[in-house]
Amino acid sequence: MVDSWERARHVLKEAGLDPGGLAHLAPLTGGTYNTVEELRLTDGSRYVLKIPPAATVPGLRHERRLLVSEAEFYRAAARVGVPAPRLVSLGDDFLLMTACPGDAWDDSLTDRERTALRTELGRQVARLHAVTGPAYGYPSGALGPLAPDWRTAFATMFDAVLDDARRYGARLPRPADEVARTARSAYGALDEVTVPSLVHFDLWRGNILIDRSDGDARLGGLIDGERMFWGDPLADFVSLALLGDIRKDEAFLAGYREAGGRAHFNAPARLRLALYRAYLYLIMISETVPREVGAEQERWVQDTVAPELLAALAEIEEVLADPAG
Repeated sequence: MVDSWERARHVLKEAGLDPGGLAHLAPLTGGTYNTVEELRLTDGSRYVLKIPPAATVPGLRHERRLLVSEAEFYRAAARVGVPAPRLVSLGDDFLLMTACPGDAWDDSLTDRERTALRTELGRQVARLHAVTGPAYGYPSGALGPLAPDWRTAFATMFDAVLDDARRYGARLPRPADEVARTARSAYGALDEVTVPSLVHFDLWRGNILIDRSDGDARLGGLIDGERMFWGDPLADFVSLALLGDIRKDEAFLAGYREAGGRAHFNAPARLRLALYRAYLYLIMISETVPREVGAEQERWVQDTVAPELLAALAEIEEVLADPAG
């Protein structure tokens, strides 16, 4: 059995911090893959330690070496001044970062606060999207080297999650081969992406911290960047409007465009957005098997996520049938 305190002291020492200063250690909930712990030192500083699961733990193909991608995200966020954890130390079996202030976005916000925060979130995401990478795909190398073009990278990503679905026997609402054919029919739209931008790809409310320590609600940090990849900025709009439609989020889009982000929803963009929705919802369905989720979570995924996957595939078919529609 792992001694969490001993492990945390070892990581602190590796990071050049005083291991004897560890005063508090507690697990953090909300994650579904890595072990996450909060560390507090006697000087008042707070850190978050992530430990990946053992290599024998089943997962999806793209989930290998997630911490490498997460570290890349935090380096990039620091370069452009986006509120996010700061990377302290990265090892083969750990990631140590600073802790951000605040709690996950919830329903306690007033309408005025929500509008202001969504506008500011749009500005910050536009800053992230201005960061570019050397090529396309997951920097972790989980699916192989980065690709020279976005179509190649995304096809690899999409095929990998479909392979996971087949391997684990996930309950897809349409056969995997049909899903693959529909997706491939829209791949031509991916060629419009010519710059590999930073994409967080997991910016749902649980990964957006709201800090009220000074009274007013403000963005405390964008966390859990382990799913990041280099690709199309439009892909971030899926988790930012999880199970919804980003086009209805006027406050976010106003801030995004104000900060230089491009958000147009012509036919090629609609095809790409539908592809990214399908990709995320395939992940959410497929991961239920290796995660061994309970019956209630399985029902929610089948009742809520599976129909959204069908809707994304239907939109691809509709746009291709009538691009001007």
